[in-house]
Amino acid sequence: MAIRPIVKFGDPVLHAPAVPVDRIDDEIRTLVADMVATMYAAPGIGLAAPQVGVPLRVIVIDLSVGEDPAQVIRLVNPELVEREGDQKHEEGCLSVPGYAGSPARPARVVVRGLDLDGRERVHTATDLLARAFCHEIDHIDGLLFVDRLSPLKRDLMRRKLKKRAREGWED
Repeated sequence: MAIRPIVKFGDPVLHAPAVPVDRIDDEIRTLVADMVATMYAAPGIGLAAPQVGVPLRVIVIDLSVGEDPAQVIRLVNPELVEREGDQKHEEGCLSVPGYAGSPARPARVVVRGLDLDGRERVHTATDLLARAFCHEIDHIDGLLFVDRLSPLKRDLMRRKLKKRAREGWED
């Protein structure tokens, strides 16, 4: 397992839809293992392949941030098949360090995808896990939480982020 660099706002891979995985092989399994290690090192509760510069539809989530390895969700080609209700809570993003916002998200979702053995998995999620699924699936659709903010907040944050990206994300 290797810790990969996390790409930041402005990198084209974050702003374009990722392509579906057509075959789950050792390369995909290595990518997923690296993503989990990278997520924990950050630390974060979720990571999508585009965030490590790989334009594939792969996500990992662990609300325990590594405390309970049984909680890690690894999904290939995930898709939202049901959404219900509304919730708004502050969220941040490893690709948008130092910024947060409260996008509207469904309160409950059903997500379908493949595990690393190619078997279909269906997850029903509420609250934080529902937000995490939506956040990571947005990444593989070429969206960031910034894109889900109200127009005024979105425009203000984008201006700040574009300036940071031009400056090379130096702290």
